[in-house]
Amino acid sequence: MPYVTVKMLAGRTVEQKRALIEKVTAAVSESVDAPKENITVFIEEMEKTDYGQAGVMFADK
Repeated sequence: MPYVTVKMLAGRTVEQKRALIEKVTAAVSESVDAPKENITVFIEEMEKTDYGQAGVMFADK
């Protein structure tokens, strides 16, 4: 049973998340020959104040 976690900054719509889950599920199913019913996709959203790159908080960019 494949489990996939997608981490991204918050701000996407429900429709965008729905499309992401659908397409990630299809890609995993095709790639590893797993039934779609066995694939779970988690979306973890982070606020711009909870994430930084190169020593700079995303909220400050």
